[in-house]
Amino acid sequence: MYLSRGGYEVAVLDGFQKRRWEAQIGVQPLAPIHPLQERVRIWKRETGKNIRVFVGDLAHERFTARVFEQWKPDAIIHYGEQPSAPFSMMGNEKAVETQVNNVAGNLNVLFAMKRSVPTAHLIKLGTMGEYGTPNIDIEEGWLDIEHKGRKDRVLMPKKPGSFYHLSKVHDSHNCEFVCRVWNLRITDLNQGVVYGIETDETQIHEELNTSFHYDEVFGTALNRFCVQAAAGLPITPYGSGGQKRGFLNIRDTIQCVELALSNPPLSGEFRVFNQFTEVFSIRELASTVAAAAKEIGVTAKVEHIINPRIEEEEHYYNPVLTHLPSLGLKPHKLSDTLVKSMLSYIKRHSDRIDPDTIAPRVKWEGYV
Repeated sequence: MYLSRGGYEVAVLDGFQKRRWEAQIGVQPLAPIHPLQERVRIWKRETGKNIRVFVGDLAHERFTARVFEQWKPDAIIHYGEQPSAPFSMMGNEKAVETQVNNVAGNLNVLFAMKRSVPTAHLIKLGTMGEYGTPNIDIEEGWLDIEHKGRKDRVLMPKKPGSFYHLSKVHDSHNCEFVCRVWNLRITDLNQGVVYGIETDETQIHEELNTSFHYDEVFGTALNRFCVQAAAGLPITPYGSGGQKRGFLNIRDTIQCVELALSNPPLSGEFRVFNQFTEVFSIRELASTVAAAAKEIGVTAKVEHIINPRIEEEEHYYNPVLTHLPSLGLKPHKLSDTLVKSMLSYIKRHSDRIDPDTIAPRVKWEGYV
């Protein structure tokens, strides 16, 4: 919607797999998300801008090839992947479905680009979770090394924490390969955890709202904490809460995409941007939410629970962030968002909260 409003000719491709996965595990966004075609009609009515819709699965090679041949995009913004670590850890079936959907779908995009639009720019959604939590600084994609007197430049070593994050690592390696061999141009946006609900475009009409998940599978820790606080439930960080991650506002994700789009890489260049604006531990998030809740008259208690994941709970974490600020990224702060937007939004929809979907059931050590 942002790019459409900004004068770009936009098409959206969706296979609605996320809605099917939500139905399979019995969860839904806090507020209903209207059908895509209806949202496109509302968008055109409200703005006069048309967004073309293609319905199909990226994992189907012929469908993907046909769309690229018809549309001939100058740029592709690829967010079409299974986005949940817990979903990928539910068992054999979900791990395979995650990797096939993500890795095969991305490969089909790369081949379609090679055939139909070899000079187009792919902006690919990666994740900071590809790196894991190494005991060294996390560079932006590449690492200069010296070994036994020789020097080279290699992709930053990666230590993902789930089959989902591992699928993103495979994507990144496939993208780097086709840049090197086919001369494609790709920006890999290694995105941190996104928070926030509203953008200027979603505020145009109530039925253009974004998807806000708070369940244990598709919801982020911050979303869960905010819902727990608004519902009068204890805020429940996993383990000690020392796990650190990068975060950014939903408005900043849009900024980052546009900055990448406006400043494309060279032909044959695989470019990696770390995409976050602030770093918090889970413990800090919990206390921040509790303090924000207090400002609106809600008392929220923090109770640590057993961590269902296998991960380091206390660790070094220092990711590098240079490229996007150098291109002009002007970040929003978490402290400016919680009370004004997220908690008030949740309170308005509090009658739809299902507390039974918040507690963790997916365990990394085994499938339940």
